[in-house]
Amino acid sequence: MRNQKIVALVLVAMLSVFALAGCGTASNGGSAASKDAGGDASYSIGMIQLLEHPALDAASEGFQDAVKEALGEENVKFDFQNAQGEQANCATIASGFVTNKVDLIFANATPALQATAQATSDIPIVGTSITDYASALDIADWTGATGSNVTGTSDLAPLDQQAAMIKELFPEVKQVGILYCSAEANSVYQVENIGAELDKLGVAHKAYAAADSNEVQSVTTSAIAECDVLYIPTDNTMASNTEIINNIAAPANIPIVAGEEGICKACGLATLSISYYDLGYAAGEIAADILQNGTDPGTVEIAYAKNVVKEYNPEIAKALNITLPDDYVALELDAE
Repeated sequence: MRNQKIVALVLVAMLSVFALAGCGTASNGGSAASKDAGGDASYSIGMIQLLEHPALDAASEGFQDAVKEALGEENVKFDFQNAQGEQANCATIASGFVTNKVDLIFANATPALQATAQATSDIPIVGTSITDYASALDIADWTGATGSNVTGTSDLAPLDQQAAMIKELFPEVKQVGILYCSAEANSVYQVENIGAELDKLGVAHKAYAAADSNEVQSVTTSAIAECDVLYIPTDNTMASNTEIINNIAAPANIPIVAGEEGICKACGLATLSISYYDLGYAAGEIAADILQNGTDPGTVEIAYAKNVVKEYNPEIAKALNITLPDDYVALELDAE
């Protein structure tokens, strides 16, 4: 009888182990969605945005809207983190997402993408507001897709057309000053390429680099002393310091051609701009496809903005007494 009790206890223990094993959750490095009790997929997405400014804000909004539309708002959880413009914060946030085994990471701006790509090679990463993925990720043999766990959308507007815009608006320009942050790989790429395009048009130019926000005032002051037109690419540091730039350029009557709409609204005369909301939305569609269908991000070619629009700032145009050609659209400026 005692032996029969022992056997029964052993059987009960074994059944308990099997039951627990059947209830366990498999881990695959965060690349697949978990299942709730009802069997519906629930997805966790970590979002890193480099800093707060209109272009990046619009991209994040577009991303979330696309994902919620594709997956269902009730089936996705976003963990949004703002890095406050600091690369070190991007790294800390990315590491936290990896530790928490999120299903996908959204990286908004180049430093956020770089930090995330360094933090994980397993969790899918979808970027946006990235000018050039090859430069950002140090890929020498670029084919259009990264071949890694990274894909996304690029905010690169046609630099040849932006150079042509400068020549069109200011045919007698003596020298264009290009303001950018030397710590941003996306900006370095744009400066090199817009310079080459200006060379083709016979337009003299000089680059003015700020290492960080603390140097924006001094480099802008230097630029307006030597140039009669300024150009600002899609640079996050410059975008977050447009008030400083405007306070220097406006009294000197120096017009600014901007690489994107947000900078133009704050201090620019004109821009050949893309929609950052649409760019983020396209990134959200890519993310939903990866999560729903298991698509390999390394095979998804980087997507670019489909439409660009010539826009101008009516207040600055009036202050400079400049009339824009008819194919330029007036920006709707935010109310004070």
